[in-house]
Amino acid sequence: MNNKVLSLLGLTAKGANLVSGEDTTLNEIKKGKIKLVIISQDASDNTKKKFIDKAKFRDIDYVIFSTKFELGKAIGKNERAVIGIKNINLARQIKNLIGGEAFDENESL
Repeated sequence: MNNKVLSLLGLTAKGANLVSGEDTTLNEIKKGKIKLVIISQDASDNTKKKFIDKAKFRDIDYVIFSTKFELGKAIGKNERAVIGIKNINLARQIKNLIGGEAFDENESL
């Protein structure tokens, strides 16, 4: 499953349907262009809190997934703590691969 998600992230990057890095992703969230926020597992606690809070405030789905190294490698960049997916269909596909139930806060996992 991990490899499928990382491969899909690579294709998404080639299609210019994602942004990466904290500043760029934050700016695109504020513009309302992000449909899914992916936060690396090894991101700092401050980064996790900041992006989870922004995502919740703006009603954007988010997931904590993979490592900074793997996320960066998947999109052909250096390490990335945060990735924002701009295309709703790709965001749904990634959520389905990771597990849709992980996005429903009302259900226990």
